[in-house]
Amino acid sequence: MTARMVTLDCADPDGLASWWAAALDGTVQSVYPGWFAIVSAQPISLGFQKVPEDKVGKNRVHVDFSVDDRAAAVQRLVESGATVVDEHSVPTGFTWTVMRDPAGNEFCVATEPGG
Repeated sequence: MTARMVTLDCADPDGLASWWAAALDGTVQSVYPGWFAIVSAQPISLGFQKVPEDKVGKNRVHVDFSVDDRAAAVQRLVESGATVVDEHSVPTGFTWTVMRDPAGNEFCVATEPGG
């Protein structure tokens, strides 16, 4: 079995795919208008699938991104429409920001020790 991508449920797959493509410096690879879209951003692909219900509660699965400058990445994402949920760190120096995309899906932006 080979993992292909992580798929997120949403009301507007075309719009959310465009947001994520810009956020990840990726490209919208495939669009099935109004129903499904795929964003390719190395080393990950994200799928966006139309569902009729609103998101309720915390995601059970989310994507983590590692960056060298977490503060700058978080600021850029907020300016593009994401929101900050919380900040965390552990004594080893691993630090991360929990965020939500414009549709409310959680993801994390992390800086590893020494990064």
